[in-house]
Amino acid sequence: MNDHEIKNETSLRFNPLRLLQRFGLDGFVLALLGMILLAYLWPQGGITEGTFSLSSLANYGVSLIFFFYGLRLSKQKLQQGLGNWKLHILVQASTFILFPLLVFPLQMLVPDEQWHVLWIGTFFLASLPSTVSSSVVMVSMAEGNIPAAIFNASISSIIGVFITPLWMELILSGSSQNIELGSIMGKLVLQVLLPVVVGILLNPKWGHIAEKYKKQLKYFDQTIILIIVYTAFCESFEKKMFDNLTLPELLLLGVAMLLLFFIVYGITNMLCSILHFNRKDRITVVFCGSKKSLVHGTVMSRVLFTNNTATGLLLLPLMMYHALQLIVVSIIAKRATRSKAT
Repeated sequence: MNDHEIKNETSLRFNPLRLLQRFGLDGFVLALLGMILLAYLWPQGGITEGTFSLSSLANYGVSLIFFFYGLRLSKQKLQQGLGNWKLHILVQASTFILFPLLVFPLQMLVPDEQWHVLWIGTFFLASLPSTVSSSVVMVSMAEGNIPAAIFNASISSIIGVFITPLWMELILSGSSQNIELGSIMGKLVLQVLLPVVVGILLNPKWGHIAEKYKKQLKYFDQTIILIIVYTAFCESFEKKMFDNLTLPELLLLGVAMLLLFFIVYGITNMLCSILHFNRKDRITVVFCGSKKSLVHGTVMSRVLFTNNTATGLLLLPLMMYHALQLIVVSIIAKRATRSKAT
């Protein structure tokens, strides 16, 4: 081992955060766990109502998140990814059809009311669009088809405004948690789709500013998500929604989320082989088609589950999946890069 390698090993040994990042546990995932702990210790901070409450701040912040996302999304980026229609269909089918079809039959295995809420949260996760930023980052890291990744993640965000409420209406119709589909879609169009469209229209004029400060905007996005997670879990802890959930049950839920990821990852990989996709397109399909968006999940939960005291419990599968997908996909992306280099 040379001096450079020894130095790297030493820095990893004495830098816990860097060691965690090596396995996909970045600062944001740790901050999410910190918000849950804070909500447990101090739930009063997130249940206060009013014009300047954290809940109201999150509502304004959400629209800004999607406005800045649209502002960074140029027409050229979308046009570059238009070519491979088989790839696009496979990614969107995986995101909005394969996931829900895999989760739906599990309803028959639900033993009690609390697990039924967790199953609804898992189905909510399954109906969400693919994540944008991390999908593109991971595809880039593994040297996949980046324009196709940008196109599919962006289109997925728009499709999700309509498809996610439709799936949730299907499983919640007739239950006490029935949703008003037209009202929900209207709110999501105003809060998500309209800011994105306005941002895209303003991209030629101000897009360069958004690109220049994209690191700062990323921190802004994450701050709003942390606030939403905190307020959701505050209400659930205040209403004692987690009191009956044991550590073995949490571990079981984590294993289930990991299994769901690998099943989707395996199926999309198999379909890529059948369709004879090249290496770059395969990477894009399996990364974009197996990921789910925490941003859209937290935003849509505020609209779909308004005044529901179990929102924190409903978000638990999504948060677990989000953390696990980051860990697993980052490891796979790094291995894919090394395998190409050898």
